[in-house]
Order: sequence, then C-alpha cells, then structure tokens
Amino acid sequence: MPEMLSTIHCIARAAFICNTMGKLQSKINHSTSKYRAGGYMEENSPVKAIQQYSPAHTDAVTSVAALKSDLCVSGGKDKTVVIYNWRSGAVLKRFLGHEREVTKVACVFESNRFFSASRDKTVMMWELSGNSGPSQHFPGHDLVVTGLVVSPDASQLCTGSRDNTICKWDIETGECLCRTAISRNLVTHLCWVPREPYFIQTSEDKLIRMWDSRKLQVAHTFPGKQHIQTYCDVSQDGQYCISSSNGFAGEGCEATLWDLRQTKNRVCEYKGHFQTIASCIFLPKGLGLTPVIATSSHDCMVKIWNQDTAACLTTLCLEGSGPLASLAVCDSSTLLCASFNSGIHLLRINNAKDLELQEVAKF
Repeated sequence: MPEMLSTIHCIARAAFICNTMGKLQSKINHSTSKYRAGGYMEENSPVKAIQQYSPAHTDAVTSVAALKSDLCVSGGKDKTVVIYNWRSGAVLKRFLGHEREVTKVACVFESNRFFSASRDKTVMMWELSGNSGPSQHFPGHDLVVTGLVVSPDASQLCTGSRDNTICKWDIETGECLCRTAISRNLVTHLCWVPREPYFIQTSEDKLIRMWDSRKLQVAHTFPGKQHIQTYCDVSQDGQYCISSSNGFAGEGCEATLWDLRQTKNRVCEYKGHFQTIASCIFLPKGLGLTPVIATSSHDCMVKIWNQDTAACLTTLCLEGSGPLASLAVCDSSTLLCASFNSGIHLLRINNAKDLELQEVAKF
C-alpha cells in the first residue's frame, strides 16, 4: 500500500509540473519578455508574416554554422550536409557520404572547406567547389563523434567523442596525429580560443577543460558543475568562455560565464530556461556597447542576455519547433537557429529602441 501511494504521489507531481509548464509556455508563446531600466515588462508584439523557404533538411537539424556572408552549412538526422543561401532562401548544394545522422558541423568563416561529424563514428571534410562527396575522411573514433573544431587559420582539426577521446588530425592526409583518452570524458562540444593554440571542451562528466592543441594535453580544468555541460563558445577577444548545462523544470538549465585570463574563475550564471540549454554563443559587438550572449534551449526558446549583469534582455519562443539544437551568427543583426521539428529559423535582432528578437523566415 505505501508503494502504491508513493507511485500515485509521483504521477500527481509530474502532472502538476507538466500542467504548470504548459501554462507558462503558452503565456510566453503570446508575448515577448524584455528588460528595461525599471525591470521586466511583458508586451504583446504584433504578429508578422514569416517567410517559408524551401527546407534544407527532411528531418531534425542538429547543427548549423555560418560559412560566408550569405551562406550557412548545416547537418541533420537525414544524414546530409547542406549549404544554404539564407538571404535568397535556396539550397546551394547538398552533400552525401555519412551513413548515420550528422551531429556537428564546423568551418572557418569565409572558407571553402567545412567539416561534419556523425553517429557513424567518422568526420568528413567537404569542398564548396567540389562534388557532392567528401574530399577527406577522418575515421578512428569508436563511438559517435560529438565534438568538432577547426583552428581559426584552418591548419588544425580536433575532434571528440563519446568514446572518451580527443583526436588531432592532419587535414590534408586524414591521418590521426595524436589521440588522448580521459576516463568518463564523454565529449559534448569543442570550440577554439582565438589567436591561441588552445581549445575548450565540455563533457557529460560536468567538467569544462582547456586543451593545448600542440601536445593534445589538458592545460586547465575548470571547477565542476552540477549538471552535464552541453556546449561552449569563446568570445572574439579570447577573454571569456561560456558553457551551458542540461536540466529539466528549471533545475540546471543555466549558462555560465568563465574568465579565461589568469584567474579562470566563474564570473556569473544566466538562469531562466526551463529545459536543457543546447547552444550558447557570444554575439557581435556591433549590437551596441553592451556585450551580449544568446542561448537556445529544448524549451523552444531563444534568449539574449546582458553578458555583464546576466539580465535577460529579450526572449523569443519558437512554438512547435521542438528542441533548439544550435545557434549561429550570420552578421551583427542576424542569427540562425536549428530545430528538431521545423528546420532552421532565421532570426533578426532589432536594436532600434529596446532589444527585440523576431523570426523572419524558416527553411
């Protein structure tokens, strides 16, 4: 009897949480939350027509990155890598080669080369001017490849996997130059520190590590978090790193700012999402004098935050999109957001009066 009462109690509690979340989500769907000097204020924004372009993928989009001023590269569960002109709304090229879902894409901005990682345990390199097949293979991981980063000068490629390893590759030959394994280091993401030989790595072991790419050794481990770290990004000046946490019902679900200079301390946290934050990025300084960051979450919301005060400046809910897996900066006022249910969303940042985020197209 006590076991039955305990089960009933758990079911009732879960139903209450779902009901509360649903009401809150519904409220957010019909309003935009903004931050002003006097505090938070909710406004009903006028509904604007959203342009529906030709879809880039036939299934969930798992990763997106800006390749050129008008082009992005994306990967998805349909096993394809796609180059898309987000200004004109058209597929430029579709690349085939992976046997299972693409987990990550990476590139150097304004380059003609780009890379993809997959559940098929491989990484592939593609050429914008080449044919639809890969120009180089990087096999060697034992499990799904979940981290992928290319150095800013495009000379180095490093990858990470759920097999607990980090690998460094010769881009031209596909040879694995170095391989380092750390117990329980289930890699979730990699990002490079600009103008430095270091890259940052997040993991399911709740740690963030800084690696020296020259010897592929850990140069620093940041204080552990309470939740799995899902993503990371580094500011253009190389002074700060941001990481994001998984979670549910508001537990976890935060982004954390770290100082990459001598102290390497935690600076602040950004709290307000209800579910796992899947992506977090620094936004260009062109948006204003105040540095800002953006986050996307499994709760269907994209948020923009004041980097210094951790205040949420604006929130956009992409209703029905499912988990928002990836963010990419196109220019000083345009973001791309990859989703599981509704493709890639083109978002415009309006800074004319109060900071506002609007969806203008999806593909």
